[in-house]
Parts: sequence; C-alpha cells; structure tokens
Amino acid sequence: MIMQPRSEALFAEALKHIPGGVNSPVRAFRAVGGQPFFVESARGSRIRTVDGTELIDYVCSWGPAILGHAAPSVIAAVKAAADRGTSFGVPNTLEVDLALRVKDCVPSVQKIRFCNSGTEACMSALRLARGFTRRDNILKFDGCYHGHGDSLLVKAGSGALTLGQPDSAGVPADFAKHTLVLPFNDLEALETLFAREGRDLAAVILELVPANAGLYLPKPGYLERLRALCTEYGAVFIADEVMTGFRLARGGAQSIFGITPDISCFGKIIGGGLPVGALGGRADIMDYLAPLGPVYQAGTLSGNPLAMAAGIATLDALLASDSYGLLEKLGAQLDAGLKDAARSAGIDVCSQRIGSMFCGYFTPGPVWNLDDALRSDRQRFAKFFHGLLEAGVYFAPSQFEAGFISTSHTPADIDTTISAAAKVMRGL
Repeated sequence: MIMQPRSEALFAEALKHIPGGVNSPVRAFRAVGGQPFFVESARGSRIRTVDGTELIDYVCSWGPAILGHAAPSVIAAVKAAADRGTSFGVPNTLEVDLALRVKDCVPSVQKIRFCNSGTEACMSALRLARGFTRRDNILKFDGCYHGHGDSLLVKAGSGALTLGQPDSAGVPADFAKHTLVLPFNDLEALETLFAREGRDLAAVILELVPANAGLYLPKPGYLERLRALCTEYGAVFIADEVMTGFRLARGGAQSIFGITPDISCFGKIIGGGLPVGALGGRADIMDYLAPLGPVYQAGTLSGNPLAMAAGIATLDALLASDSYGLLEKLGAQLDAGLKDAARSAGIDVCSQRIGSMFCGYFTPGPVWNLDDALRSDRQRFAKFFHGLLEAGVYFAPSQFEAGFISTSHTPADIDTTISAAAKVMRGL
C-alpha cells in the first residue's frame, strides 16, 4: 500500500467538518475501498499528493483538464482576469467573447446563457423546456447523470415503461412522477413510450455518449430516431454535453453523430477547470428565459470573469492546433494496450472508447446500457484500481466512471500506464 500519512490525517480531520470528509461523494473512494489521497499540486498529466507521490492522472478533474493541469495559457488568463476583479454582478466583455466562440463551434446554439455548473445548466434547460411547451413530464435514461436536480435523481421502476421513483432521499414522489425513465439504446421501449406519453412530454434529456455509468455508445440509428420522435411529438431534445462538449470534437458529440438538439448543456471544458455551466440552443426557445420571457433563471456569479477567461483560453488553445487528432492517437494507443493486457492476462474486459474518453468494464460485454454495465466485476475493478495507484497511475475510483486523456499526456505516459496495467492484471 502507498504510505500516505498526511492524507490520512487530513481525511480524519475532514470527517469532523465535512459530511463524509468530501465535497462530492465519488471522491470518498467508497466504490473501491480505502481512503482518498489529498492533492498538493498538479501540472500537465500529473498530480502530486500531499505525501509527495506523483501520479499519472486520467481523471483530469473529471474532464475539464483537457489541456492538462495548470496549462500556462489558462493560468495567465485567470491571473489577468483576477487583476481586473473577481466578480462584478454586471455584464463583462468576456461573457460575449466566450458566447461567440461556443456559437461558432456548435451550430445548434443560436443563443446561450451561462451559469455555474453542469447541474445548474441541466436544471435550467428542463425548466425552460417545460415553460416553452407548457407540459410537465420529461424523459431521461438509466445510466445518464445530469446533476443532482430533483427532476433528475430518478430511477426506473420494474418495467421498461414506468413513472420514475426517487433515487435519493429528499426528492418527493409527487415530484419524481413527472420523470419517465427508459433503458438507453432500447428502440422498442422508446417507440412504445412516445406512442403512449409523447404528447405530454416537455423534453427528453440524455448524454449523447453516456459517461456516468462508465462509457457506452449509442447504437446506429438510435439518436436519429429519438430526434425524429421529439420533432414529431413536439418534445424539446436536450443534449447533455457537459462531459462531451469540446472534448470529443470541436462541435461536441452532436457533430460526430450528426444530431441537432434543441438545447445543449455545457460545463467543464468551457470553464477551463473553473466552476461553469451553460445552456444554449434555438433562439425561439432561449428567448423564453427572463428577462425576455416567463421562465426565470438567474445567478449572482453567472458569467464569472475568471471562468470566462479560463474557458476562452482553453478553447483557443484547443482550436489552435490539431488537438483532437493528438487525443485520438493517444486514446487509440491506450485502448489497444489495455485490451492486449487483458487478453494476455486471460481476463474478460470490455474496453470502450471514443476519442479521449475511455472505460474498461470487467465483464465480457457487450455494454450498451446500465444493465449491461452492472454485470461488471466490481471487486476485481477495485483491486485493479489500487494496483494501478500503487504503480503511480490514477484512474477514476469507480467502475462506473469514464477516464480522460489530456493533450499533456505523452506516448511515454501511455506506455507506462499500459505496462502497469498489464502487471496488475496478471495478478488479479
């Protein structure tokens, strides 16, 4: 085991003051056992713990650090913005600059509203869709996570076509009943639900590439049919691109699959690692937001100049070079190496990847939805996770989280990771 006495002491202290010792549950290592480490600093592809251990990082702050940690251009932009003031409460030019960049890259976005997190963006998008359609019900999919808003912490019942049941204490059943839930990639269930409920649906919200139950891809034709059904029944199509926006491509996952959402939700990369969110889409829908329309949405720190500056610097750096080509090469290298390591060790691993996002399920596969993902051997994953950590490689501390690669990762980093994974797998 890695000796981390300072982290252990800090965690013991944190437990006295912060629920569970963490400010976001997955950081607690509950899914893999053990205690979390504390970070002292991060740069490029590596993070350094308070105990001096250096780790190759594939969590990348859960996605935002696409340029790597502490990218010089981003740090410089944030420092320059901070010198002018950290928050104004009135419009600033950086809001317009970032809005123009997002619109230029994502044609479906005609107008955009910035907020402070991906959760806030999704909550606001749903309220906007309900206000626009004057309908109450929404449809989401098992395994897709859109933040911790009440409408979204809902799971499916015993049948494929069902009213939702609260998936968290504190969510009233009377509220959750307006959320319908389906398994992802089940076209028959989708057709059935729209035939019965379509005229009452305000919106459908989904990750075009679900990346909160590991990582799985849409089957050919699935997104296209969903888009067509939303158009036919007048439901607002909301694409949650909080993770995939500007990570998979300049235009996000929607550009890869050729889908035009009515509203898109963004976060993570568009803030360069600072707290940020945004919803953007059709102008006629977006104009229902206050102050133009009747749907209220507000935030004291929305359009925060530090976050806007970091987002602008990140997007400019991404788009100034062949970043996505580099990320694809690194992703393919890691994917091939992990598959070879699993085969050599005689272990069933279903490896999934798109661009710089990846996941390896400890199951033969295939994995197309949450039910498939839940067949994974979570105990084996926990051993794999801790083995990699011992070897200086940090993967997400859960079988059901995606991994991320940055432009700061090198082929040598990938080779080191593959070698470590192969050794760990041989011992599983």
